[in-house]
Amino acid sequence: MGSLSIWHWLIVLLVVVMIFGTKKLRNMGSDLGGAVKGFKDGMKDGSASETPNPQVSATSANADKSTIDVEARQKP
Repeated sequence: MGSLSIWHWLIVLLVVVMIFGTKKLRNMGSDLGGAVKGFKDGMKDGSASETPNPQVSATSANADKSTIDVEARQKP
């Protein structure tokens, strides 16, 4: 299989646009961009501050009351 020329890529692009439509492709692109931006912000925030946020700790403490930790218990 050789490399594809520009005409092959244009035909593939035309078929994809015909199948999904421009609105659906635009929504998928914006969702992907938002996910990448959120990931970059998360990586930046994670390396900038090493101290835990007390508000986040309180929220996770409330979540722990409603869940069961199965690793903490052993069968007799």
